[in-house]
Amino acid sequence: MERLSASSCAARFALPLVVALAPGAAVAGQAPGAQPASDRQVTYTEEREPCAEYDPQRLALFGDLHVHTSFSFDAAAISIGATPEDANRFARGEAIDFWPLEGGEPVGEIRIDRPLDFLAVTDHGEFLGERRLCREEGSPSYDSPFCRGTRVSERQGMVMLGQVATTENPRRLAEVCGEDGALCREYARAPWQRLAAAAEQAYDKSSKCSFTSFVGYEYTGTPGGSNYHRNVIFRNANVPELPVSYIDAPYDSLLWQKLDAACSAEQGCEYLTIPHNSNLANGRMAPYMRLERSLDSRRAYAAKRLEREPILEVFQHKGSSECINGLSSVLGAPDELCNVEAVREIGREETYATTAPAGGSGAAAAAHDGAASLPGLVSVNEVTGECGDEVGGGGMLGGGCVHPTDYLRSGLLVGLREEVEIGLNPVKLGVIASTDTHAATPGAAVESDWRGHVSVESTPAERLQPGLLTSGIDGNPGGLAGVWAVENSRDAIFEAMLRREVFGTSGPRIVPRFFAGWGYPDDLCASADLVATGYASGVPMGGDLGAAPAPRAKPTFVASALRDPTAVGAPLRELQLIKGWVDASGGLHNEVRTVARAEPEGGSADLCAVVRDESFDPAVPSYYYLRVVQVPTARWHVHDCDRLPAAERPAVCTDGSYPESVHEMAWTSPIWYRPVGEGGGSR
Repeated sequence: MERLSASSCAARFALPLVVALAPGAAVAGQAPGAQPASDRQVTYTEEREPCAEYDPQRLALFGDLHVHTSFSFDAAAISIGATPEDANRFARGEAIDFWPLEGGEPVGEIRIDRPLDFLAVTDHGEFLGERRLCREEGSPSYDSPFCRGTRVSERQGMVMLGQVATTENPRRLAEVCGEDGALCREYARAPWQRLAAAAEQAYDKSSKCSFTSFVGYEYTGTPGGSNYHRNVIFRNANVPELPVSYIDAPYDSLLWQKLDAACSAEQGCEYLTIPHNSNLANGRMAPYMRLERSLDSRRAYAAKRLEREPILEVFQHKGSSECINGLSSVLGAPDELCNVEAVREIGREETYATTAPAGGSGAAAAAHDGAASLPGLVSVNEVTGECGDEVGGGGMLGGGCVHPTDYLRSGLLVGLREEVEIGLNPVKLGVIASTDTHAATPGAAVESDWRGHVSVESTPAERLQPGLLTSGIDGNPGGLAGVWAVENSRDAIFEAMLRREVFGTSGPRIVPRFFAGWGYPDDLCASADLVATGYASGVPMGGDLGAAPAPRAKPTFVASALRDPTAVGAPLRELQLIKGWVDASGGLHNEVRTVARAEPEGGSADLCAVVRDESFDPAVPSYYYLRVVQVPTARWHVHDCDRLPAAERPAVCTDGSYPESVHEMAWTSPIWYRPVGEGGGSR
């Protein structure tokens, strides 16, 4: 790739767009039957005031779409009593009660470094009723042997309920729910209604638009101990009577089918699903789970996923799902940044606890944090390898095989190859990040002040120990979701997610922009019209690059980024353009090119580059995305080590087994190119 120019871009980044869409113009992602605001690029599906801060060339907004409170069966928030209301308060900048505990009550407090723009509390949809029945005195199941067992300890209750989600064909517990499960469904109504009410109460519908809160939940499929989780986000306050859980729909296409029935457009309901960071999926995120592989079936699956699942969570406290080195099916040079907060590495020996025989795929009771403290488990030593044609298991504990669809970069290639065969791309995913906090602390992703997300992470000494579920020393504070939306409202943010104009960061509020076209001027980085030209002459992150205007035309990219301006951030080191493509023989390839590097080495507040892909072949389907890399900063555990007296510091503080610095990053959604004349359609 040829870099045409690179320079500072901060002054051009936030200027208003010169030309807006015509009044009433159609908007991508518009809900059926909804009415667009007459002069805005947003379709409102609810009664609210238009936002005073509105920009047709988009605002960069930051939030967290993966958050657990005490309503989740496995949440550390149970010990501090943190509620959905507390999570919304924390995201808005208020202090909430927090560790440490004295006499079973929280005596500390915690506050985010600065408020978020948006939030979805996503407590587990599976056990809202079971948890209430087992904890609410006087309930029909409170004194059952099972419920008594769940109250022995937070950890034991977590594992007992979690076993249901690790089976391939889950069933509700008859001892708690009754033979038909109706009791658990009935007892789930009140907590589900409270989750929705908390989101509605926190949502700022005034023209200030200071905060947006979505109704959502987590779909928690963990078959064989693999991560098959998704977050379900609803566009507005019109939501189903109950969540559709993994127990109701144990594979993705059935989830969408049942959500379609429960959340109809005629009732003003709309949703999307977001796969969790998939690095622990053991191949189960591959398309067509439990479906026949006929052409019609593949096309129907791809069409539904394109409609309902536009984005993927690429980073959270369980590590990065961007890429992994060593896949035999993907040709490309090793990428050292794939190892940043990586919890899986091909060829590395892992030791983990499981109820399955060594080498087996089941993880059953070991599928949740803390399982190793329970009897009946064995330790398994296993060298991480590739899945081949079969899915694996045990990923939630760091075990099992690795598949290309477990990672964004290689999974996107699987989607491109499938599109060549059937005309639709079932892995066409934009990119966000989130925390997956289980402590009701959305956006708490600051390395220097991280205080834990899951159980047994409440002190520096606890966090510096090995844990399960990539917790403790193997975990990290998680990341943030970024969107480019015209305003801070539910409809505007939801539409940004549908069109994939979104990005993720590993914690800092880095602001990336990424455009592709066929003829951006070489000096665009120096232009006050950078963003306006980006939109007018091409497509933004998440878009599809149209056909070349001439036979020998080459795609040109505008890559820009601003650093997080606060002490949480650090200067930017470089911009990297990642390309993936499928050759004429079906071979999968990717490459990483640095297109802008800060000079001097201390980093820069902003970077910008215009680059052309000179190796472009118009017959080859491909994708491109931007990765922004900060200069290295201290990893969270270094700060925790410094908080302990020297004599109390564990070996990880001095033995070099964990890197002392980390490259914080941001990732944009890809831009896709498909050759003219391929069969089928694409979205």
